Amino acid sequence: MDPALFDVMKKELFSAVLGDVLDSMGHRRQFLPPRIRPLRPDMVVAGLAMPVLHVAGPAPGGSRFGRMLDALDSLRPGEVYLADSAGAPWALWGELMSSRARRLDAAGAVFHGYHRDTPGILVLGFPTFSLGCYAQDVTGRGHIADFRVPLRVGDVAVNPGDIVFGDVDGVLVLPAGVAAEAVRLALEKVRGEGNVQRAFAAGMSAVEAFDRFQVM
Repeated sequence: MDPALFDVMKKELFSAVLGDVLDSMGHRRQFLPPRIRPLRPDMVVAGLAMPVLHVAGPAPGGSRFGRMLDALDSLRPGEVYLADSAGAPWALWGELMSSRARRLDAAGAVFHGYHRDTPGILVLGFPTFSLGCYAQDVTGRGHIADFRVPLRVGDVAVNPGDIVFGDVDGVLVLPAGVAAEAVRLALEKVRGEGNVQRAFAAGMSAVEAFDRFQVM
């Protein structure tokens, strides 16, 4: 997908319309667990998935983080660092990782798990989505075993190169093979909803508006 479309997605789209479109295309299990939320309500993330495999337990060989630093350094422009600790009570992300990811022009970070260093991340403005803040360190409790590998987060299969989109209403994954078409249809739907808003402002009924625009 054209990287320029990510800017269009962030400006014009939202998770609800993308979810509706994916439902209509037969992809009905694309939202990550509903407790995943942005640190700040106005944060939006759109980019290519860079799935990261988190494993509970100490890292082998005396390593402190496993392959976490390698995964972080491997981020490419427009990618989203995405990991799943199944809500384990320790932090997968913090201010220094956000600073490095921002320097690499990554698009954001998404976790089915916790972050820490909230004030510092907010100062950086780096789009970060998680289950919430919890300061307990990951060291000795969990580690990164691999990255750029397929994951399952809740009910959602996530593969490298899929599209991740998130806003205050949730985070979803657009499979790479249908992402461009889903975005095209979502843009059409959003622009149709604009017509409905204008029709309502002019006094049109909901029944008449739906009959005319087929959007609601």
